[in-house]
Amino acid sequence: MENEFVSDTPDNIGLELPAQISPSPQVQEKPHSEIALSIRGLVKVFGDFVACAGMNLDIPAGSFYGIVGPNGAGKTTMLSMATCMLTPTAGTALVHGVDIWKDSAYAKRTLGILPDGVRTFDRLSGGELVTYTGLLHGMEPEVVRSRTTDLLQALGLDTAGDKLVMDYSAGMRKKILLACALVHSPSVLVLDEPFEAVDPISAKTILNMLNHFRSRGGTVILSSHVMDTVARICSHVAVINQGQVVASGTLAEVEDGMDLFTRFENLVGARSEGGDLAWLAPSSN
Repeated sequence: MENEFVSDTPDNIGLELPAQISPSPQVQEKPHSEIALSIRGLVKVFGDFVACAGMNLDIPAGSFYGIVGPNGAGKTTMLSMATCMLTPTAGTALVHGVDIWKDSAYAKRTLGILPDGVRTFDRLSGGELVTYTGLLHGMEPEVVRSRTTDLLQALGLDTAGDKLVMDYSAGMRKKILLACALVHSPSVLVLDEPFEAVDPISAKTILNMLNHFRSRGGTVILSSHVMDTVARICSHVAVINQGQVVASGTLAEVEDGMDLFTRFENLVGARSEGGDLAWLAPSSN
C-alpha cells in the first residue's frame, strides 16, 4: 500500500532535477503538440478476454495526470500499449502528435517509463543500471556518467550507487528506476504505481523530483490505486473500468462536486462496505 508523504524530508534530498536533465530537448525535432499523449481507440484482446475496449484519452502537455481504476480495469495494459511496450490489437497512441508505432525511435527518446513489476538487471549496481540505460539510448558515455552521478545525488542514492540493485529496498528500487526513466531527458514520464510499497521518505523524494520535472515543462502520467494520493498531487485524472475510460478531465471536472473516492465508487459501481460478518470478532475459540 502507498504511504502518506511526510513533510519533514531532509532539505537536500530530491528537491531539484539536475539542470542538464531538463525535459523536452528531443521534442524540438518534431512539431510540438499541446497534447502530450493521445490515446486513440486502443484495443487489446488476450484470447477471449478484452482487456482494453477502444480506449480514448488526451493528456495535456505539462499536466500531472492520474490514472485510477479497480484491479484488472486495464490501466497497465493501456499504458503499456501507449509506450511501445505492448502491441495493441487495434488503435494507436501519439506522443506530441507523433504516432508511436510509426516512429517508435522518437517515442522512446521522448518517453521516460517506470513500469510496475518488470524485472530489471538487479545484479548490476544502481550506478551501472542507470549508465547502461543511458547507453542504450545512444547517449555519449561522458554525458551518461555525469547524469548518473547527478541523478543518484538528487534521489539520495549517491552512497548506494555501488550497491547491487538486488540488495535495494523497495523504495530504493523505485528511485533507481526513476533515474533510469530520466537519464535521457524525456519530455513525458509514464509511471505505473510509482509509490506502491515505498516508504514515506522515498515517496516524498520521488514526488519532489516529479514536481520539479513538471515545473520545467515536463508531463507526468501515473497510475495509482490510492485516491487520496491522486487527489493531492494530480491536476487531471482519468477513471478506467472494464477496459474503458469512464471519466476524464481536470480533477474538479471528474470529482463533479464530490470527493474523488466517492466519485470513483459511483463510476465503477464499487462497494467499500466490509459486509455484516457477525462472527468476525475476537474469540478464545
